[in-house]
Amino acid sequence: MTTEPTRASFRIGFVPGVTLSKWSRLWEERRDDLPLEIVEVEAEQALAALSGDAPVDMVLARLPLATGDEHSVIRLYDERAVAVLSKDHALAELGIEHELTSADLAGETRHDLDPALSAAQAIDVAATGSGVAVVPQSIARLHSRGGLTYRFVSDLEPTTVALVWLAETTDDDADDFIGVVRGRTARSSRSRRRDEPEQAAPATKGSAPDPRGAKPKRTPPKGRGPQRGTGRSRPRRGR
Repeated sequence: MTTEPTRASFRIGFVPGVTLSKWSRLWEERRDDLPLEIVEVEAEQALAALSGDAPVDMVLARLPLATGDEHSVIRLYDERAVAVLSKDHALAELGIEHELTSADLAGETRHDLDPALSAAQAIDVAATGSGVAVVPQSIARLHSRGGLTYRFVSDLEPTTVALVWLAETTDDDADDFIGVVRGRTARSSRSRRRDEPEQAAPATKGSAPDPRGAKPKRTPPKGRGPQRGTGRSRPRRGR
C-alpha cells in the first residue's frame, strides 16, 4: 500500500554555499514517487521563503535566525570561519597551512562587517587587495577564483547550518526528509511507513476476549473416550 503524494514536488530552499547532492541522491532512492525541487534563496530571505506565493517546504540556512515558536529547527553541522584575501596580501605569505587569529586581523578592514555588502560583494572588495572578508568556508569555496585565497581563523566561532520549517506543516514528507539529513536508514523505526500495511492481530469470528481473563476451553485429546459430564458412560466389559 502506497500513500498518494499530496504535492507535485517537495521544495527545499537553501542559502548559498550549502550543498544538497548527497541528500538529494538519498531522497531519490527512497522517494521516487515525489520529486525534490531545490530552490536557492538569499540568506536574508531564508525565513520569508517558508511563506508567500511559492513557499518552500523546508529551508537549509545558517544560524542565527529570528525564529519563533512557529518554527522547528534542527542543527545539522558547523562550518569553520575563514578570512578571504588576495594572494598578494601580506597574510597570504604565511602559507596555506597557517591559521590566523583575530589578533592577525586587528589592523585589517573586514568588509564582511559592512551591512551594505553581501558576502559575495565583500569578497569582491577583498579581491582588490584591500582588507579581508571573513565568511564560512563554503562561501569562500563558492566564490573561489584566480587571485584569491583564504585562511582559517582559529579563534572565531563556527557557523551552524540548520534545517528550518514551519512546525504546523510537519507531515510524512517532512519527516522523511528529516530522516535523510539525520542519516536514518530507509527502514528505520523512526521513519513513517508507506509501503507496509499495519499488521492487525487475527480475530476469532464471533468471539470477543473475556474481560475477566478466563482461560479458553480445551479441546479433548483425540483417541480418548467420553469424559465426565458428557451424559454417556463407558460400556462394562463382560466378566
